[in-house]
Amino acid sequence: MKFTRSQFIISVIALASAAAGSAAWAQTAAWPTKPVRLVVTFPAGGSSDAAARIVAPKLAERLGQPVVVDNKPGAGGGLGLDLVAKSPADGYTIVLASAGGLTANPSLYPNLAYNPSRDFAPVTLFGTSPFVLVANPSLPANTAKEVVALAKAQAGKLSFASGGNGTAMHLAGELLKSMTDSDILHVPYRGSAPAVVAVMAGDTSLAIADIASIQPLLKSGRFKVIGVMGKDRSALAPDMPTLAESGVPGYDAVGWFGILAPAGTPAAVLTRLNAEITAVLRLPEIRERFAAAALEPLPSTPDFMAQLMRTEAIKWAKVIKDSGAKLD
Repeated sequence: MKFTRSQFIISVIALASAAAGSAAWAQTAAWPTKPVRLVVTFPAGGSSDAAARIVAPKLAERLGQPVVVDNKPGAGGGLGLDLVAKSPADGYTIVLASAGGLTANPSLYPNLAYNPSRDFAPVTLFGTSPFVLVANPSLPANTAKEVVALAKAQAGKLSFASGGNGTAMHLAGELLKSMTDSDILHVPYRGSAPAVVAVMAGDTSLAIADIASIQPLLKSGRFKVIGVMGKDRSALAPDMPTLAESGVPGYDAVGWFGILAPAGTPAAVLTRLNAEITAVLRLPEIRERFAAAALEPLPSTPDFMAQLMRTEAIKWAKVIKDSGAKLD
């Protein structure tokens, strides 16, 4: 049987493609062959950093290579995300980023250096640190419904403290205002801890903080809890009602963070990363250590995380536009 010139060329291309595919598969199957760098987009000592350092040793055991935590804070997580977006798509540089950096930053920063939907491949959700609405003990309101009624009766007189302009806690407050058509003054502070101090001192009527900031003070009597701001009760404080169940149906604001790799990372590497990280997050000892740091593990599929990023980006873009929220 004789081959025409065209048939010969096609055969050569097919053989070359098969060889290249085999080489690529061999390279992916061997991954990882060197340390994996886990970029954390916030400073050492915070919730995201604590979570990364809890998981990294166990993940290293499962991968057979060191997992090196590298803090790259700045620009609401944007500096670390931009660094990873520009890194080789080989699975050796991944990022632990917050919901804010992935869903709110595109609406807060006019010249954002990265595009969350274009530049990253989601691996898995990682964890959550629930937001809580607290009030000064003297405020004559004990439920979300009563807070909203008071805010409407005293338009502009109630205030809420947050960790700063454009932070997730600030946006959670703006969402509450928009959903209830209430007028509550936002007072920004530099971090959750000063915001909680402000409400305890009576400088503000309310404060929105992550549960880690209020947990050591829950029994102090210096503030009262109105509710958890996610749609579901928190396993860290199951007795705390949600705002949705206590007066604001449908309300949902959660501080979550997740793992991503640069776009173009081989599918087999993403699958391996997802399998190993979610397996670690489901370990009882990891759940216990997360709880001690006021965190909840949140393993997921890549598709679920991608969908969450899309829906949250739309939600927060509207909140930011309607409220005029700006960064400090």
